[in-house]
Amino acid sequence: MPGTNLTRDEAQARAALVRSQSYDVDLDLTTGPDTFVSTTTARFRTTGHGTTWLDLVAEHVEAVEVRTSAGSRRLDPAHVHHDSRLWLHDLPPGDVEVTVTARCRYMNTGEGLHRFVDPVDGEAYLYTQFEVADSRRVLAVFEQPDLKATFSLTVTAPEHWQVVSVSPTPQPEPAGQGRATWRFAPTPRLSSYVTALVAGPYHAVREQLTSRDGRTVPLGVFCRASLAEHLDAAEILDTTRRGFAFYEEAFDQAYPFEKYDQLFVPEFNAGAMENAGCVTFTETYVFRSKTPEAFHERRAVTVLHELAHMWFGDLVTMRWWDDLWLNESFAEFASTLATAEATRWDQAWTTFSAMEKSWAYRQDQLPTTHPVIADIRDLEDVEVNFDGITYAKGASVLKQLVAWVGREQFLQGLRAYFRAHAWGNTEFGDLLGELSTASGRDLDDWVRRWLLTSGVTTLGAEVEEAADGTMSRVTLVQTAPDEHPVLRPHRLVVGCYELQGGALVRTRRVELDVDGARTEVPELAGTPRPAMLLLNDEDLAYAKVRLDPVSLATATEHLRAMPDAMARSVVWGAAWDMLRDAETGAGRFVDLVLGNVAAETESSVVLTLVRQPSSAARLYTAPERRAATAERVATALWDLARAAEPGSDIQLQAVRALCGTVRRAEHVEVVRGLLDGSLELPGLTVDTDLRWDLVGAVAGADEDGSLGSAALVEAELSRDGTASGQRAAASALAARPTVEAKEEAWRAVMAGDLPNAVSAATIGGFSRAPEPELFERFLDRYFEALLPLWDGRTNEMAQQFVSGAYPTALVTEDVVARGDAWLAAHPDAPGGLRRLVLENRDGTARALRAHARDRADA
Repeated sequence: MPGTNLTRDEAQARAALVRSQSYDVDLDLTTGPDTFVSTTTARFRTTGHGTTWLDLVAEHVEAVEVRTSAGSRRLDPAHVHHDSRLWLHDLPPGDVEVTVTARCRYMNTGEGLHRFVDPVDGEAYLYTQFEVADSRRVLAVFEQPDLKATFSLTVTAPEHWQVVSVSPTPQPEPAGQGRATWRFAPTPRLSSYVTALVAGPYHAVREQLTSRDGRTVPLGVFCRASLAEHLDAAEILDTTRRGFAFYEEAFDQAYPFEKYDQLFVPEFNAGAMENAGCVTFTETYVFRSKTPEAFHERRAVTVLHELAHMWFGDLVTMRWWDDLWLNESFAEFASTLATAEATRWDQAWTTFSAMEKSWAYRQDQLPTTHPVIADIRDLEDVEVNFDGITYAKGASVLKQLVAWVGREQFLQGLRAYFRAHAWGNTEFGDLLGELSTASGRDLDDWVRRWLLTSGVTTLGAEVEEAADGTMSRVTLVQTAPDEHPVLRPHRLVVGCYELQGGALVRTRRVELDVDGARTEVPELAGTPRPAMLLLNDEDLAYAKVRLDPVSLATATEHLRAMPDAMARSVVWGAAWDMLRDAETGAGRFVDLVLGNVAAETESSVVLTLVRQPSSAARLYTAPERRAATAERVATALWDLARAAEPGSDIQLQAVRALCGTVRRAEHVEVVRGLLDGSLELPGLTVDTDLRWDLVGAVAGADEDGSLGSAALVEAELSRDGTASGQRAAASALAARPTVEAKEEAWRAVMAGDLPNAVSAATIGGFSRAPEPELFERFLDRYFEALLPLWDGRTNEMAQQFVSGAYPTALVTEDVVARGDAWLAAHPDAPGGLRRLVLENRDGTARALRAHARDRADA
């Protein structure tokens, strides 16, 4: 990615010279399918004589004119535009106006201005994605978050299109030849990365609500016309209304923008993006088939996450990307809180425990872990920092902070923060000061230990028993990894569980503060040894938990009898961590899940649990036992589906999970039977998306072509030629476990002309194979491709390849050695690339340790 980086030092120097004011941006989207014309007039003030630059990634810069107090001058674009910078030399102090006309390229990578043609109706759909630094692909701009300005957008496009941006959509003006022009009013002062444009013949559902300050706020929900029949606007708008009421009350601040549009767009790389009043979402949230309740809950959390950003991120914005964590951690925390307290998904914190915190623990144990407040030196650092630390660990830490300072004090601090810094840029110290004032607490030590250090600690219990079977002493032991030897304070609950009337119920609850290496629990001295001693019951703390042997045995036999969903989630998480840390074998973990998952009530927890045994079989089981374990998992999933209530959530999830585990002929026949209708499962609707899952399962088991998977894919694509169908077909074809199919997928990805979503689907299919040895032929090619791809593709596409095409399933010492050799040979490779290679290598080394443990437990 040459010529597109920006360092923190450069941004600080530019911000010292420049005071940005406004941008007038004129876009002509009618000039052809490949490029569009962008004309930007940037107005700013310089604090002294100097040289600076505007950021612009363009196919061709046609004209540059600079107007200052010294007069007007035209610049030669060939002399001043290099890579992504348009240089402005020898500017005098005072007001400056620069007009730049350029021809910019539509993207198919989900960055800049993405263009997608719907195969159903042939219509083009556009949307922007500007975070981290891609507004420069559409306009000439100071691409850094602390140089806020107003944006006035004028767009010429086909007259039958919807055109949506930050400001309310104006009435279009006829422009002739089937075109129209939309002139948007100026926005408030914003960072360029949260501005947006979405254009195309989108289907729209419009409503409105009344804000707490009495304003009428128009609401819009949009999707492609061919998805309109599947758009569940009512549920999305209901969640939105609940979020507005919750946040306006909690923050004591009315919604800060004029309207709120939510647009579900094609080939989106992330879950969503918090553009001010113009939020974009992945259109996979438009459910065209029956989906587990977990997906509806995830959509609600995402809707509320982006809504929280309207205050935290858009109204008040980080000064530099060091504080990206604060934007994302806060939105993650706030959205889970709002989901739990304002929607029907009142177990959202259980979902957070099962999914987000598991992500955080995994990320925090990598060699590339970093403090919550990360040191972001440049844009390449931040591009790979949208991770489990920035989102999930940060949110967990904020949850701890709320417990530490008190909820009302926390909210008081937030309210003061919003009042003091509306429309400005801040650093964490600004928020910390308000929280310290509101709570009366000195938070410096808390910040040092929680936000400025890395790694996750582990909590276990030492139990000394008396002769009569009671516990004479219970000591909580906190340990930290050698690489990050920091012990942290925790407020947590210890639960004692016993079997009573067939249920595993809590009989004693002790809440206490844990700090340091050893903390005694005097309240438990002299009490009977429980069947299960559960540390971090209620999931208040951020720490890995260990189950003692008695408690693990109880969980394996009786977890299904535990009525509390959060307590079960803590146990599930502890068992998964023990597997990944090679403290228990894969076989024992699989026993625990398969013996208890049928009684799980929370859809999001089920979503995790039906996937983990397959992952355990594929990654953490010794190779000589892998096939047998995978077959046992597949058999258990099919048994689970047959025993489940007809039409239930768990039935659907079990069948979908089975599709990713099929190996033996008997399971292939089950899948084929469900697909062709010769086998029926009462209550199961084999709809469009499930059909593709079944087709992919057959393809993934078609080792010699005898199952006719290529013909199955072709037939299914004739039934569903939509964009979703095309992606599913690409994934299924790449999943075929033959040398020819893998070579075909590799060539398609390496060619570099696939759209981002199709490329991701192809890589995902490529990475599937019942026999990992199939990937050995690609190992050298993978490492040889890393630097060329990193240098030659956009960040999103490069990361997609580096992470997705790595032979994760090929768990051998040779793969670790290849990673080590590459890292040793490329000490000066870009930091983001080295980080991803390190993480891949660590995953393989971890799996090897798990193999050894699995053998020892056998």
